[in-house]
Amino acid sequence: MPWPGARYARPMAEPFVPDDFEVPVHLTGPGFRLEPLGPEHNERDHDAWMSSIDHIRATPGFPDGSWPSPMSVERNRADLVRHADDFERRVGFTYSVLDGDEVIGCVYIYPSSHADHDAAVQSWVRASHADLDAVLAGEVAAWLDRDWPFTRVDDRGRT
Repeated sequence: MPWPGARYARPMAEPFVPDDFEVPVHLTGPGFRLEPLGPEHNERDHDAWMSSIDHIRATPGFPDGSWPSPMSVERNRADLVRHADDFERRVGFTYSVLDGDEVIGCVYIYPSSHADHDAAVQSWVRASHADLDAVLAGEVAAWLDRDWPFTRVDDRGRT
C-alpha cells in the first residue's frame, strides 16, 4: 500500500532534499516523539491504525476515505520496509509518532504533486490520542519551517 497521499505526490527516483541536508531523525513535542518508521514498529503501527480507521479517515488530509483499509500484519510490515527504504534513499520521510513505546500515529513527508509546493505532509494519530491531532500538525509544521529545506509545504489545510 502506498503512503496515504501517494495519489498526490510526484513519483521520485531521486532525493527531494539536498545531498548536504542532514535529515532530522527525531522531534519531541508535547505528549509525543517522532522517529523514523521502520519494520521494528510493525505490530504497534498495525494496532494503532487498525484500531482507528474511522478516526483517521475523518482526519483532515485524508479526503477520500480510502485509506486506511484493513490489511494483514505481514502486508503492513512490507509497507514499513518500503517507507524505511524511501527514508534511506531520501525520496520520502515517514515517522512513527510515539508516546513512550506505544505507536500513536504517523507523519509522512513526501514530494508534492503540485508545482507550487515543495513537499506534502500528512499526519494521523490513533483515536485514543485524538486530542493530539492539531498539536501534532502544528508542531510538525513549525519543525518543517524551522529545520527542513522546504519553502512551500502542502499540509492539506491542517494548520
